[in-house]
Amino acid sequence: MVNQKIQDAFNEQINAEIYSSYLYLSMAAYFASINLEGFATWMRVQAQEELIHAMKFFDYLKERGGVVNLKAIDGPPTRWDSPLAAFQEAYRHEQKVTGLINNLVDISIQERDHASNAFLQWFVTEQVEEEASADAVVQNLKLAGDHGGGLFMIDRELGTRVFTYPTTAAGA
Repeated sequence: MVNQKIQDAFNEQINAEIYSSYLYLSMAAYFASINLEGFATWMRVQAQEELIHAMKFFDYLKERGGVVNLKAIDGPPTRWDSPLAAFQEAYRHEQKVTGLINNLVDISIQERDHASNAFLQWFVTEQVEEEASADAVVQNLKLAGDHGGGLFMIDRELGTRVFTYPTTAAGA
């Protein structure tokens, strides 16, 4: 049975992961509205990944005999000043989520909950990839600057991203 402190923290993380999905779906809508369909595709895939993350926490709590308490999801922004501004926000958001995951690891250590700590290690590794992925797009957008050709090339590249369901033990 998972203890109350871990249960409460994981329920907060479910909310944070669903908000992340909501944020990226909003970004996908923004990109579609300015005819950057590749950017929109990238964000839709990101939104799907975040829902999977929420479900991992959901299923983990259930497996440990915990109670899932879903809360209201705040509405995300709907407009950004530029594609670069949107991806900079995505990068900052991933840094925030990394902090949340690190805090969960700290709680699992404080509570001596080794199962939760082991479960969280997948997310620790995942956040390294999440931050790197968002930052790579930020850096490419900075390189492209105001050149439409560069933005077009990035849009085409981002449009090739496809959702792949995780197959790791934590993702099963």
